[in-house]
Amino acid sequence: MDIIKQLKWRYATKKFDDELEIDQEKLDVLLEAFNLTATSYGLQPVKLVVIKNKGLQNELLEASMDQKQIVQASHVLVFCIETTINNEFVENYFNRVQAVRNTPEAILQPFKNFLINDFENKKQSQIENWATKQAYLALGNMLTVCAIEGIDACPMEGFTPSEYDRILNLNEKGLKSVLVLPIGYRAKDDMFAELKKVRKSVSDSIIHI
Repeated sequence: MDIIKQLKWRYATKKFDDELEIDQEKLDVLLEAFNLTATSYGLQPVKLVVIKNKGLQNELLEASMDQKQIVQASHVLVFCIETTINNEFVENYFNRVQAVRNTPEAILQPFKNFLINDFENKKQSQIENWATKQAYLALGNMLTVCAIEGIDACPMEGFTPSEYDRILNLNEKGLKSVLVLPIGYRAKDDMFAELKKVRKSVSDSIIHI
């Protein structure tokens, strides 16, 4: 796979073919990639809501600034942050570390104590800002994997999170929506698919020291 070629192929899709659907095998690759995304401390304070329901997609349209990709897409992925990062959340992470790696408690305890203390002393706004950064890491990873798999996508910040949270009952799940990613396959008449990418030159983007 020529990764650079695929990254040049991808673009923020403006019109999806609403008759084409992503098959389960490819979707599973994307979901596994989301779960494998690097996050700060490995805590994974993000969850992904996967929507494949045209009725629900239509209901989200107004809260998406009427961007038609929401309805046309095969699936809509909603990146959410967990709003409660407390002692139990941190303990659960270290329980997973012990279960997977069999790391002695004595080795893990200092780091666990540090994280518990760190989050206890953060304001809620700081915690949510930190978690949102992790959602952006996941989005970037997913865009790359979509390109490699030949799946079209359109990352969106242009939506009303409070309306998404209400429609999807996210508050009841302890979540807040922060990013949206419709995925599917580009329509043949999407004029944006043929436009050349506008980017700085590599020499303008990279500093060698």
